Amino acid sequence: MRKPTSTPSPRRRGHAVVEVALMAPWVFLLFIAVFNFGFYAYAAIATANAARVAALYAASAPSTSNDVIGACSQAVDEMRALPNVGLGVAVPCNSCSGNTCTAGPIQVRLDTYVGAGCADNDPSLPTPVTRCAQVAVTYQSIQLFPLPWMMGRMNLTRIVQARVKPE
Repeated sequence: MRKPTSTPSPRRRGHAVVEVALMAPWVFLLFIAVFNFGFYAYAAIATANAARVAALYAASAPSTSNDVIGACSQAVDEMRALPNVGLGVAVPCNSCSGNTCTAGPIQVRLDTYVGAGCADNDPSLPTPVTRCAQVAVTYQSIQLFPLPWMMGRMNLTRIVQARVKPE
């Protein structure tokens, strides 16, 4: 067996350990930031889906166009997978006042517009939009990894407007 031609000097041994020790905190913080961003993106998608489902419920018939409690329960059911919603949020909503309901970290506002208040109302159409329902869902997210320099709780709001089907 041949002897290696050169052996590392004692001063150069262990430099990889030092490099890993210096880079590990940065890699760990990058992982935490990516994980938090992924959660916020998922929460934004869930909030948009909840607003869409609640607006479709409110626009399904003229009798449901003012049903704030029904729209709130539809939105809460759509957002059950989020960590601070789960099964602990009561349906029907905890508190309702006027056209706004609150269920834990979720707030649902239902407005009904007639005629010109609808976004896609065009009087030149043969059958212009006569009534539409607008649902705004606001979700207060949590911070998965509470670090002082990262953003904490965020309020995500998504607004959807849909035509109310005539009877």
